[in-house]
Amino acid sequence: MSHSAAVTPLVSKQVCLGTRMQKIVHIVLWCLIASAVYWNYSAKMDWYERGIGLGAFVGILMLAIKWPTLSMSALVAVGGAVVAQQLYHDQLGNADQRFGLKFLLSSQAAMSWMSMCFFLAWGSYALGNQLRSAFSWKVGNALAWSAVTLGLTGLLVRWYESYLYGPEIGHIPISNLYEVSVVFSIFTSCIYLYFESRYARFELGAWAMGMMSAWVVFLLWYGMTRQAHEIQPLVPALQSYWMKIHVPANFIGYGGFTVAAMTGMVVLVGQRKGQFVVSETILMEWMYRSITVGFTFFTIATILGAVWAAEAWGGYWSWDPKEVWALVVWLNYAAWLHFRLTKGQRTTVLAVWSVVGFFVTLFAFLGVNIFLSGLHSYGKL
Repeated sequence: MSHSAAVTPLVSKQVCLGTRMQKIVHIVLWCLIASAVYWNYSAKMDWYERGIGLGAFVGILMLAIKWPTLSMSALVAVGGAVVAQQLYHDQLGNADQRFGLKFLLSSQAAMSWMSMCFFLAWGSYALGNQLRSAFSWKVGNALAWSAVTLGLTGLLVRWYESYLYGPEIGHIPISNLYEVSVVFSIFTSCIYLYFESRYARFELGAWAMGMMSAWVVFLLWYGMTRQAHEIQPLVPALQSYWMKIHVPANFIGYGGFTVAAMTGMVVLVGQRKGQFVVSETILMEWMYRSITVGFTFFTIATILGAVWAAEAWGGYWSWDPKEVWALVVWLNYAAWLHFRLTKGQRTTVLAVWSVVGFFVTLFAFLGVNIFLSGLHSYGKL
């Protein structure tokens, strides 16, 4: 046996051992975090919140095993939020007096850095495509993960900040268009980054981060012109435990549909140029899996929304504009999946359909808030 042949299994074994140790470290850290949270906050939780916490803990442990990169991102975000809490020291006014809060770890500072990282990631991925540079792609990937981590940090800190305004004002930061826009950016990026890792292809990063950059332009405009970054008390309809699972599930769905639309645009551009940056087979599989993820979570969100509506308004369905357009979105992607499974991989049709579906989804998310009114009027732009 040659020396190189003997070394290869040893290196492979060392890599596997290192990965296993990383997962064990993540699991131990998450157990310590969960114990600290339960010790400090369980007395303030009702049975429902404890159940959600347990479910989240199990999900996080699975995440630590299956996707250590996202687990690491979340661990760093939690660490940043803990540091921010210590800097605040229960005094909201410290946000303008302490350097670490003002320029890095307050919710607004973290979200501003998130926005910058999305722009830089877009540039790095685009440069990588231009130069066919693996280094530039890896920098783009690192910047995209930095954006996700900073966004998570900002949301966690904003959650703490809301309680500094008053216990009656404190709430999970998924209650208005500004907050869910950050949630949308994080979920969409994570879905993209998962598929990037799965297929080991970086060429679509410029498209994904370009879409995220366009979105944070809207987020920055909305925050500055509407003072949307200011924390407000929850309206009565949102003072429900259903919000804590309905909204995240909804935006995982939106994220999946967005990634699918991005993939559809790449397919159509590739057909027009007669050259694909990634093989058409991979692109179509990427699109199909993204819509499957989006449709699954959007279905869960729609069912939970109906249950929430029954509790808040006395009926499961009110033909409110938001509900009607949610149904339109659901039917659109149900039809897409049915067509894909029964008619096969009709590339052009499915790609165009995914792009059109994105604009249908975008109208359901934003357009209804702008142009229509109804029971969801608290979500107006």
